[in-house]
Amino acid sequence: MSVTYAKTPMRVQDPAVRRNNFDEVALGYTLDEAMAEAGRCLQCKKPMCVAGCPVNVQIPAFIKALTKGEFESAYNIINETNNLPSICGRVCPQEEQCEKQCILSKKGEGIAIGRLERFVGDGFLDNEEPANRALPSNGQKVAVVGSGPAGLTAAADLAKFGYEVTVFEAFHEPGGVLIYGIPEFRLPKALVKKEISKLKALGVRFLTNVIIGKTLTVDDLLEDGYSAVFIGSGAGLPRFLDIPGENLNGVYSANEYLTRINLMKAYDFPHSHTPVKHGRKVAVIGGGNVAMDAARCALRLGAEEVHIIYRRSMEEMPARAEEVKHAREEGIIFDILTNPIEILGQDGWVKGLRCVKMELGEPDESGRRKPVEIKGSEFDTDFDMVIIAIGTSPNPLITASTPDLKTTRFGGIMVDEATGATSKEGVYAGGDAVTGAATVIQAMGAGKRAALAIHRKLSEKACINFAVNLNAAK
Repeated sequence: MSVTYAKTPMRVQDPAVRRNNFDEVALGYTLDEAMAEAGRCLQCKKPMCVAGCPVNVQIPAFIKALTKGEFESAYNIINETNNLPSICGRVCPQEEQCEKQCILSKKGEGIAIGRLERFVGDGFLDNEEPANRALPSNGQKVAVVGSGPAGLTAAADLAKFGYEVTVFEAFHEPGGVLIYGIPEFRLPKALVKKEISKLKALGVRFLTNVIIGKTLTVDDLLEDGYSAVFIGSGAGLPRFLDIPGENLNGVYSANEYLTRINLMKAYDFPHSHTPVKHGRKVAVIGGGNVAMDAARCALRLGAEEVHIIYRRSMEEMPARAEEVKHAREEGIIFDILTNPIEILGQDGWVKGLRCVKMELGEPDESGRRKPVEIKGSEFDTDFDMVIIAIGTSPNPLITASTPDLKTTRFGGIMVDEATGATSKEGVYAGGDAVTGAATVIQAMGAGKRAALAIHRKLSEKACINFAVNLNAAK
């Protein structure tokens, strides 16, 4: 048997063209490319790739169906455990999950599972209009707070179990971080809306502009007849560096910057109502995917020069290798082993950044080498805009208005990991609201576990109530 160890290449927009538009960069596989890549799969009897997937997609099975040209079957196999294949195929770090476990990765490159998942998911969305698939109601209502990956997944599974599901979204559009956080060039918003339309076809109801913790509380939902509440409100509270100058005009959190661009369409101001500063020379502080997104957005908004300021080396950088590659191709400059200590200003506006050089010491608790400041290495660089992308935390609105919800030291909701059950009866949580900022697929896994736990708990209660009523009738 002959085996090829190199992935089938994927088409991408030319860097010189794409840095001037918000169109999707990675163009996906053609049919021939998808079939060639699927044909590399060894169909292992004990597929480690499945164990590497947080929602346990039956990867060899969907790939086998794909090689046979059974596209609907391939989609149905994925959809048994993953409600958002087109999204996951684009933004999930498969190289650190399923693809890393592929046996072919031991001697070459693992199967491009994410690209194949995207191909199958896109084929379904392009050719299938969502039909009304709502199941008969079991008479019980469940509230889902937040319409990001965790909330959408929980809502879909609960609807399939027969619950009347209402999703409460704080913004004016559903989709959570998929809409406000990830730029169009990585995840087209029309695709997210198609995925949401599938949930609406299942009977899921979406209420926007409702801030749980302010407009309504969790207790209000329980008093309003919801049998359970799932909190998937994400981690929308930005972290800052706590250095001088962070209050200057021209300083953004990446969260605000990306929300203005992605959700509020600030790139089209004044045709949209929300402005955003267009920097000439922009510094983005951080090394994750959000930092890459912010830097690449700044470039597309006309910046002449965009720098990623990161205190560790390229090897420690947490962003996906593909995102770093695309950023470099587009001309983003990487200032590694560099740590900002002050944002410099003039007349209330950013004028530069004072940094120190770093060197790497021993590994810390994350396994990455700890950066150590090199004394006497201070230097100043001119910038007219600074974007801080060093992470986010769960917003405290919900926990502050629900005092019997226990939280972790960083503000996440404390849950039972297997079920998502919180310290409050009838309330479950999952995704970034629990863990802090993590991946889309991890949030989806939490949503699935919680939905199943809710179903089991409410089914158990229904059986007990039925038995009690039966005995009373006798």
